[in-house]
Amino acid sequence: MSTQHYEEAPGASPGAEEAQARETTEGRVFTVTGGDWGEVVEAVGRADDERIIVNMGPQHPSTHGVLRLILEIDGETVKEARCGVGYLHTGIEKNMELRNWVQGTTFVTRMDYLTPLFNETAYCLAVEKLLGITGDIPDRATVIRVMMMELNRIASHLVCLATGGMEIGSTTLMIYGFRDRELILDVFELVTGLRMNHAYVRPGGLAQDLPPGAVDQIREAIKVLRSRMHEYDKLATGNPVFKARLVDVGFLDLPGCLALGATGPILRATGLPHDLRKTDPYCGYENYDFEVAIADSADSFGRFLIRLEEMKQSLRIVEQCLDRLRPGPVMVADKKIAWPAQLAVGPDGMGNSLDHIRKIMGTSMEALIHHFKLVTEGFRVPVGQAYAAVESPKGELGVHVVSDGGTRPYRVHFRDPSFTNLQTMAAMCEGGQVADVIVAVAGIDPVMGGVDR
Repeated sequence: MSTQHYEEAPGASPGAEEAQARETTEGRVFTVTGGDWGEVVEAVGRADDERIIVNMGPQHPSTHGVLRLILEIDGETVKEARCGVGYLHTGIEKNMELRNWVQGTTFVTRMDYLTPLFNETAYCLAVEKLLGITGDIPDRATVIRVMMMELNRIASHLVCLATGGMEIGSTTLMIYGFRDRELILDVFELVTGLRMNHAYVRPGGLAQDLPPGAVDQIREAIKVLRSRMHEYDKLATGNPVFKARLVDVGFLDLPGCLALGATGPILRATGLPHDLRKTDPYCGYENYDFEVAIADSADSFGRFLIRLEEMKQSLRIVEQCLDRLRPGPVMVADKKIAWPAQLAVGPDGMGNSLDHIRKIMGTSMEALIHHFKLVTEGFRVPVGQAYAAVESPKGELGVHVVSDGGTRPYRVHFRDPSFTNLQTMAAMCEGGQVADVIVAVAGIDPVMGGVDR
C-alpha cells in the first residue's frame, strides 16, 4: 500500500485550502496548501478507502519461522500479498568459500534444517562430479544415502502436516506428527550421532558405517510408522472440517506452477508427475520400486494428500534399501580423497579411540603426514563446475559448485525449493481470505533456513 507524505507547496497562499495528490517512487504525496493542518489530515483520512496493511510475522508458529507476509486487505479479502525474507540470513554460501570441501557439508546441512540429508547429498553429488568419482562410490554408501534421505523425507512431511494442522486448530494432528517424527530422529541419532545437522554424507561416501543395531531399529520404526499411517486418514483426510479449510484454498494450476518455477508437491498437485527420482535418477533410484504421488485439485488439500502418500512410498523404498544392504566399505577407495570413515570413540566418550590413532600413526610416516594434510588442508578438486539436483520433500534442490583447483570451493550456490516456491504465495493468496493465507503458506511448506542462505 502506498505511503502518504504531506508537504507544503512552496509559495502557497495561506488562504488557499486544497490538497492535491501525485504519485512518486515513494508512494502518494499530498501537496497541501492552506487550511488547518488537522482538518486536512482528517479529510485525507476520510477520502481514503478501507484498505489497510497487515504485517503477518515475522514470528514463529503461524509463518513457519521468520517469514514476513505483507498483506493489503480490504475487509477480509487479500488484495495484495508480498513476502519479506532475509530475517534468518546466515551467509552459508559465502562461508563455504572459506572452508575446505569436506567442511562444506557441515554448512549445507544447516540450510533447510528439516531436510539436512538432502542438502548434504546434493552437495556431495556435485563435488563427486567435479572429482570424477561418481561411479566409484561404494554401493553400500549409496544405498544408505537413499535410505537416510527417504527417512528424512518422512520426517519433513510429518513436520509439515503437524505444523499445518496446528495452524488451523488441529492440535491432535500436530501431536501425532511430532510423535512419529521422534522415531526417525532416534534413528538419525543412532546412525549419525545427531538428531539434526548431521554432516553424515561426505564427498566420496559417508562419515561412518551403520552402527550395530541400526538395521533392527529402522525395521521396527518402519513397522510402527506404517501402522500409524491410517490415523492421519481418519483424523484429517475424511474430516469435513479439515477439508473445508483446505479444499480450493491456495489454488495454483499447472501453467502458474511452470511460470513461477514451483516444484515438489505444489507442482504434482496439478497432476504433473514430475519427480527427479524418476525423470532424472540419481543414487540408483531407477532400481527402486515406488510410485510418484499426484493429485489433480491444485489446492492445499491435494498437497496434503500427496505428502501423505509420499510417506507411504518412502517406507517402501526404505524397506528395499534394508534388503539391498551388503557388507562393504562406505567411503571411496582413493586415499587422497577418502575422509576417515571408520571412526571410533574412546573410553572417555570423546575423540577417536587409541586403537584408531595407533592404526593411523603405525602405518607409516607418509600415511600420518597425508592424514594430517587431508584433515587440515583438504583435498584438491579439479578446475570446473558442476550441477547436481535431488528431489527434496519440498521440490527440486539443486547445487551449482565451481572449483578453481584449490582445496576450497570458489563458489557454491543452491537452488532451494523453499525460496522458489515462495514466489507462488501471492498467486495463491490474492483474492482470497486472510484466514486462508496461513493454509496456503502451510501448503507451500517453506523453511526459512533454506530461503535465507
